[in-house]
Amino acid sequence: MLTAKGKYGLKAVAHLAGLKPAAMAQATDISEANNIPKKFLDAILGELRNAGIVYSRKGRGGGYRLARSADEIRLGQVVRALDGPIAPIACARRTSYQPCHDCGDVRRCKVRLAMTKVRDAMSDILDTTTVADMLLLGETRRPKAGRKRTA
Repeated sequence: MLTAKGKYGLKAVAHLAGLKPAAMAQATDISEANNIPKKFLDAILGELRNAGIVYSRKGRGGGYRLARSADEIRLGQVVRALDGPIAPIACARRTSYQPCHDCGDVRRCKVRLAMTKVRDAMSDILDTTTVADMLLLGETRRPKAGRKRTA
């Protein structure tokens, strides 16, 4: 499940992707524009920096920007950097698998089998969708200049 940290991280990355190339954004500006608590955002940006997703520079003219172009960063990278494995339950993880204490037969557990399908579907979308793709979601097509829109 996506946590608040993961959601805010995606918002911050989308904000940075919307900047002009090489432009930097202050954490305060990202926080205010996206309704993210500043202290929480500072921690999130630090984790994203450590994961190589954002670049930061201190001092005058400093701030944050994406470390790579938005079409090179997958949503799965952001979510995993902040929230860890994608699987909704620990026994459905590919990495850091943890068996359930109440499960008698892991190979036949219907809940685990269903949750591995959920994990695979989520991973498929998150690992094929880039930050650039995310920016296009919800965009409406506008008519070209000179053309009238018909109902």
